Amino acid sequence: MIYKHDQTSIQGFLEDTSNLKTGHTPGVYFPETTDELSELLKNAVKKHQRFTIAGNGTGTTGGRIPLGDYVISMQKLNRIGEVVQLSGDSAYITVQAGALLDDVQKKVEQNGWFYPPDPTEKLCFIGSTIANNSSGARTFKYGPTRKHIARILVVLPQGDLLNLRRGTCIADKNGIFRLTLPDTGHIEFQMPQYLMPDTSKHNAGYYSKEGMDLIDLFIGSEGTLGVVAEADLMLIPHPEAIISCLVYFKNLDDLFRFIRLIKDPENALKPRAIEFFDKNSIAFLAAQYPEVPSDSSGAIFLEQETTPETEETDLDILFEKMESCHAMTDESWIALDRDEQVRLHEFRHTLPLLVNDWLSKQNESKISTDMAVPEEAFRELFDFYCESCEQQGFVYIIFGHIGNAHVHLNILPRNREEFLQAKALYRKFIAKALALGGTLSAEHGIGKLKAEYLIEMYHERGIQEMVRVKKYLDPFLVLNRGNLIPVAYLETENY
Repeated sequence: MIYKHDQTSIQGFLEDTSNLKTGHTPGVYFPETTDELSELLKNAVKKHQRFTIAGNGTGTTGGRIPLGDYVISMQKLNRIGEVVQLSGDSAYITVQAGALLDDVQKKVEQNGWFYPPDPTEKLCFIGSTIANNSSGARTFKYGPTRKHIARILVVLPQGDLLNLRRGTCIADKNGIFRLTLPDTGHIEFQMPQYLMPDTSKHNAGYYSKEGMDLIDLFIGSEGTLGVVAEADLMLIPHPEAIISCLVYFKNLDDLFRFIRLIKDPENALKPRAIEFFDKNSIAFLAAQYPEVPSDSSGAIFLEQETTPETEETDLDILFEKMESCHAMTDESWIALDRDEQVRLHEFRHTLPLLVNDWLSKQNESKISTDMAVPEEAFRELFDFYCESCEQQGFVYIIFGHIGNAHVHLNILPRNREEFLQAKALYRKFIAKALALGGTLSAEHGIGKLKAEYLIEMYHERGIQEMVRVKKYLDPFLVLNRGNLIPVAYLETENY
């Protein structure tokens, strides 16, 4: 096993996209096999070691940044297996945790298959997407990563290997899990006893659902309960064709009416992605794309899977919905071939690049939200975002997954005073989203940056439930200390 402790080699493990600057570690381990990973954890207590598990640095919440613990990098565990077909419309592929999402998606596509999860950052590790239950634009149709995982091989904090196939370990009527481990022996514990919000996306805290599968407790647990070393990813046939479009609107009420029509269960179209750009996002993009209409109040990006036989009918339905909602049809962008769709995707992904360039000139960090609310409460939260930012004169953009009642608000401070004001406003946004029955995090997770806010969502009792589960599986607090659960709660014995 490789071990590095010189500052030049380990500096990159003290950062991710969260802008957290307080990371430090004695050194970084690079296990090359699952057995090496297991041995590290088996000896952790004896050697007085704790570990932070490092993905590829694409996270936004500081989850991989160590605060004094050793680091385990997953990058050497990167094997991608071959596609195994189960039937005409299903297959799976076995991959190790350090495999890049982009490499996996390209390989299965070359074989005529499709792995639906699509977080924006394609250079993330598969293991990280499982640990974080990652989602993205296609979550509207396909759901988050959880729905596409058939099996995981987890290395538990005391070194046990748990080969967990979906459907083999279900909580009983009292919420109790029972399992027998190679080294630890028989254990049983109760799933978290709290209710989760009624939102279509939620990624804050341990999963809990009546009759839940144990595999779902590990998915989304942010590496605090075990290290995902390998997984079987479920695949479906690759879509024959895609209709991509960017639809502009002069009036926000028309845009929201279009969303309602598109999402109506009776609608013949079944989009896989429905994304939003507000007028400020469009203004940023107009600097690089002069064809963007200057009088637009917002735009919707939409993807519809189709076939050569149904494409014309699907387009007719789409144009009918656009016309009925007074869309700016002539200015809108319809992409039917692969090259044009690549251009449209580049347009979408240019926004964060332009924002980061703008911020670099201000020498301040953005304040961004990741809240989601129940469908019926979304417009109230959206209006609250806009009114609050405009009252304080902030530069801001709103974009993202409007199909799931989940958008990202980015406040872009011009100076330190605005940064502090924006941080204070962020707490008000959390309070508003929670009052509307929403979630603190829909997709980015909690990590270290948002752990203090998790208390506002689950209160003392809910956090103690997470502590109880954590200490059953990780009694010596070996893994990812500081992630998700505030450290102060781990130090108490009242659980």
